[in-house]
Amino acid sequence: MVKFASCQYAIELLDGWDAYAAHLEKLAGEAVEAGAQLLLLPEYAAMALTGLLPEEERGDLHKSIAAIQPLIPRWLELCGAIARRHGVWFCPGSAPVLDPDGKYRNRAFLFGPQGLAGHQDKIVMTRFEREQWFISAGTEGLRSFDTPFGKIGILICYDNEFPMLARRLAEDGVELILAPSCTDTEAGYHRVRIGAQARALENQLAVLVSPTAGFAPWSPAVDENFGRAALYVPADYGMPPNGVFAESEAVATQTSRWLIGEIDLEKVAALRREGQVALYRDWPEQFGL
Repeated sequence: MVKFASCQYAIELLDGWDAYAAHLEKLAGEAVEAGAQLLLLPEYAAMALTGLLPEEERGDLHKSIAAIQPLIPRWLELCGAIARRHGVWFCPGSAPVLDPDGKYRNRAFLFGPQGLAGHQDKIVMTRFEREQWFISAGTEGLRSFDTPFGKIGILICYDNEFPMLARRLAEDGVELILAPSCTDTEAGYHRVRIGAQARALENQLAVLVSPTAGFAPWSPAVDENFGRAALYVPADYGMPPNGVFAESEAVATQTSRWLIGEIDLEKVAALRREGQVALYRDWPEQFGL
């Protein structure tokens, strides 16, 4: 059993590092106070750091990601301290990280009570990322993480729309996929939602989505944000008939809010053995065509 908190996260303009740190501490504290053991923030949540930059830098698509690179180690230290102090598992979303090869990659981090558990890079880049922002695809493959409540993996936003990525995680024993997301239209939100629900159905596992929300006109990267925090599961015995285990109400909000719930991942995993259908087992049969 795990109590999860998925954030519908507003990209706010904050006045300096201390204000940002207080904001993140308060936000995480609200989820912990509600009993959450697993906290998830969205794709590019770290772009809130660009609000700390001079206006000329934060308003430039390429300058903004270059200028926040010195802040990322401090951001990671803060996120790790939050996870350790509260004894929780915390995915603070992703950041565009400059690698030694000179390329930026969209990287999500996972912290546990003992510190950094690892990271996962986005595998497939959107048109905006590859054609305008020049973010490169990850080259380290997919990773899974052992936790007290089950094995988890991370698929960042667009990656949830590609079936073989989730299948690889499922074959590695993953029971829960974290899906940090950032979409700037309602159509984008629905694409991620449809993908996440399909991956949950095909692999008979759970997918937890955390989106960016609201409007940040000062940022050319995350200026418009639509999405709902949600947990999707197979539509099968003991689960909601529509496969929506929990979902936030609004598609766009100007303030951050948590979707908090509790799920027994063992009951989801049991559907692979005892479900009305055997999608995970029967997956290879389609390739006989």
